[in-house]
Amino acid sequence: MPRNRLTTVPATGPKSRPTLADVRMWPATVSLPKAASALGCSSRHLQQRVKQGDSPVKTIPFGTRYVVITADLIRLLSGEERGAA
Repeated sequence: MPRNRLTTVPATGPKSRPTLADVRMWPATVSLPKAASALGCSSRHLQQRVKQGDSPVKTIPFGTRYVVITADLIRLLSGEERGAA
């Protein structure tokens, strides 16, 4: 008998999307791949948006890579408006 994929996929695991409560417990900055998992997009897509200058979250250059400011990620996921900056 075929199994229904929706009932056999675990709710948590390495590929599961973090909840807003999870994100609120993250450190002040996180990697692009980790932020992308919270946004539900690929890290490559988020990296392209950062390079194009239209990232939905604030980032900081850190050596040869970027990190995402967790507070801004929380703001976006909470549906809050971005303040004047």
